Parts: sequence; structure tokens; C-alpha cells
Amino acid sequence: MSIISIGLVDDNPVLLGNISHNLSVFEELRIDFTAVNGADALEKLSKHSPDIILMDIEMPVMDGIEATWEIKKRNPSQKIMMLTVLDRDDKIFEAIKAGASGYLLKDEKPTRILKSIEELMDGGAPMSPIIAARTLDILRSQTITEAPSVAYPSPESFNLSKREIEILEKIAAGLSYTQIADELFISARTTRKHTENIYQKLHVHSKLEAVQLAKKNKWV
Repeated sequence: MSIISIGLVDDNPVLLGNISHNLSVFEELRIDFTAVNGADALEKLSKHSPDIILMDIEMPVMDGIEATWEIKKRNPSQKIMMLTVLDRDDKIFEAIKAGASGYLLKDEKPTRILKSIEELMDGGAPMSPIIAARTLDILRSQTITEAPSVAYPSPESFNLSKREIEILEKIAAGLSYTQIADELFISARTTRKHTENIYQKLHVHSKLEAVQLAKKNKWV
């Protein structure tokens, strides 16, 4: 069984201890380090390379969103999942823009956090249900105004394959990796790989950014 290494970042020592204790009971996980703010996390990352970082948002010295920006700048492949009490639309959007691949609320059960960690390792973007609903609301509320004469670039101009365009359309429709895989009769891992290729070709870092670009260019 492969062990998933974790970095925990939270300025509340009680919550930090509780989360660390709750996750340490799972044989699938190993706590690599704990940090009390973003700056502390950056220092710890000079000595540790966790598979996933669970990141709080509101912290002194350097908050979680600023830390996520900096970590992703230094190591774009680092997986970061926000674990916070904040369910505000602006914080959700800022976290996703910074490069977070998941967003959970702290009241989630430890088993749900474990499942989300495993989902993130498999290329998913786990979110608490209320966060997923808010994210869809953000997408629906955004309107893009373009002049009728604007010539939109085609997805092919970004070297997207027919399969990648198909997957992007289904991502825009709100389907999960598993649902996309089932509909296209491919594996979730293949779906994840196609999605990673889409991100690279479009120069984006999240589903939200990919869908925004697709909507802007009238692909979906």
C-alpha cells in the first residue's frame, strides 16, 4: 500500500493538533510536517516534499492563499487542498486562482478528508458539497461581453485534440472525472491525463480557469 505524505498548515494549535491526530490513525497517510502559517510552510518545504498540503486560509504573517501562490510558483506540481472554515465566494475563487486543487471545510469527517486526499492524488478536485455548489454559482454568474465582430480562436489553435475538446465540454457541464470516464468509456486515470494536457495547452491551472477560457472563446 502506497503511503500518502501530508503537510498540515494551520495557525490554531488546537485545530492543528486535532487534524494531525485524526489523520494519523489512517495507515494510508503520514504527516510529514506541520506549520503555523504560510511562511513557516515555505520553510518546512525546503526540507520536506509532501504529496499533498492541507492549507488553512486566514493565518498571520502569510495567509493560505498567498502561500499557495508562492508554493505553486516554486513547484507547479505540488498538490494543495484548502482546509478551512471559510465558505465565502471570494475566498473560494481566490484559492482556485492561486492553484488549489481542492477545497474542504474543517467540519468534514476525517474519513471524508481521507477520501478527498485519495481523490486528489488520483487527479480529482475534491470539494465540500457547499463549496462545489458555490463554485458552480460563480461560473454561472460570470458574464463575458464581446463585440460581435471579435474572431474567437478555435480549440484546435491551442492544439487540443478531439478527445480533449470533448472532455473540456464535459468539464464545463459540471461532470466529475468518474462521470466523464463512464460516459466516454475510458478510465478515470486517462481522463485525468487528458485534463492535465488540457491545462498545459491552455496555460491554466484549474478546471475553473479552463472553463472560463472555453466560455470566453465560445467553445462551450
